[in-house]
Order: sequence, then structure tokens, then C-alpha cells
Amino acid sequence: MSEQDPITLTENTGALKGKTLFITGASRGIGRAIALKCAADGANIVIAAKSAEPHPKLPGTIHSVAEEVEQAGGRALALQVDVREEEQVSAAMASAAEQFGGIDAVVNNAGAINLTNVESTPPKRYDLMQDINSRAVYLTAHLAIPYLKKSACGHILSLSPPVNLQPKWLGPFAPYALSKFGMTILSMGLAEELHEAGVSVSTLWPRTLVATAAIEFAVGNREMFEQSRKPVIMADAAYEILQTENNALSGCQLIDEELLGERGVTDFTRYAHNPDRAGELAVDLFLDS
Repeated sequence: MSEQDPITLTENTGALKGKTLFITGASRGIGRAIALKCAADGANIVIAAKSAEPHPKLPGTIHSVAEEVEQAGGRALALQVDVREEEQVSAAMASAAEQFGGIDAVVNNAGAINLTNVESTPPKRYDLMQDINSRAVYLTAHLAIPYLKKSACGHILSLSPPVNLQPKWLGPFAPYALSKFGMTILSMGLAEELHEAGVSVSTLWPRTLVATAAIEFAVGNREMFEQSRKPVIMADAAYEILQTENNALSGCQLIDEELLGERGVTDFTRYAHNPDRAGELAVDLFLDS
């Protein structure tokens, strides 16, 4: 797989024109899709990811996505960032603010996944998931809040699931569940903390599997794409969240399909990786139906 799938953009409103979005893990998959969706509005996109050099199996780098952002109508800043490293994240945000005059939104998309139980999870893998998932939400928020408070429409959006403590989700892979639920719990707390400052904080999770490298290499295999939707559904949902004003969605744990349905989308077939199998989609982790 040498090239990333093309992104088919849906109608935009122009609400994000001139806004600056700091997106982690934006060199591939859902992060890239969100970047291109918002770039079509004329947004400034900070592509904050580790992928500065091409990978033999995983297409896309911060530089290739920066080119796509510019082609889509946005302005791009490609920064190699490890979300585990405070100095790197802090320097990246300072560079973004200097380049574009501030930061209006942070999208916590970077993630690590390992579907193993406690006994089978090595300590290094456990630490990696906690650091890249839940700790990164804390770190990016901690460092971005001074910038977001100056924005007229500050947002923090994290890609994490509604908290679901049913044993069937905890027993098989508690370490991963803890890291993802930690993202959501931190977001709930941040929503309350930043309410008076006018900064909206919410989470977003897909109703179905999404065709990304995580599904192909960490969860199953490429055949699972047949039961998946394309990343653009998450991009469309994220766009709806980021253009919502007056903290209307702050504190919410949102599902892509439900939110888009509320915003008027009725045909979800186009989001299917294989439209001919749109009725065979697999429900994502942590969702009971």
C-alpha cells in the first residue's frame, strides 16, 4: 500500500476559515481525513505526528499531508511531534501560535492500541497506551489551554468512547480500555473546568469499525475493511463538532452516526468502505449496539 485513499469531501460551510487546528496523529487515517475536511474550509492545519519519513507499510507523512492540506484550500504546518514528550508538544504549539496567530482547536487523534488482557500486556506496551492515549489528552490540554482561552471558539476534541464499564469490555483488554476511558473522563472534567472560559470539550467515537491501519495491523487484517466505514465519516462528524458554537456540545460523548443523523445525514451508504456490503458493518469496541 503505497498511497493513501483519496478523500471525497462533502459540503462545507466555511465556518472554520482562518481557524487554527492542532491535530495529533494527522499523517494518516482519521487524523488525515479531519485535516483535509477542515482544510477545505480554509482552516490552518497543524499536522503534529511522528511520521516524518515514509514507512514501507504505512503510507503518509506529515509532509505529504501538508501538501494535501494546501491543495484542499488550507494552510499547513507540518511538525514532527511525539505526544509523550512535553517539550516537543509545547514547542509545537508555540510554533503553531507564532505561525498562525493562535490555536483555536486541539484534536487528540494519535492513539496506541493493543487488545490484550493484563497478564498478556508487557509493561512497556501498557505504558505506551496510557501515554499516547489518556496522558496525551492531559498534556495537550494543559499546554493548549492558554491559547484556547484567547480563541473566540476554543475546542478540545478527543477520539475516545463513551465510558462503558461492562465486564465484557474490561476483561479481555483492560489496559487499552483504561487508556481510552481515561481520555473520556479527562474530557468530561475539562468540559466542566473550561466551561466559564468558553472552551468546548467533547469526545467522538465511531459507531462501526473504521478502515485504518489500526484495524489492518493491530486489530485484525485488511479483510475487516469490508465491515468498516471510511475515515471520512469521522471527519464529517468532527467538522460538525468543531463548527458548533456556544459550548452546545461541551461535555458530550458523541457517536459519529448519531451526530450526523441529528445534523441531517440520512444516507450512510457512501461512508462504507464497500458500499455493496454496507449492511454488514461491524459495531466498534465499547458499544453494545
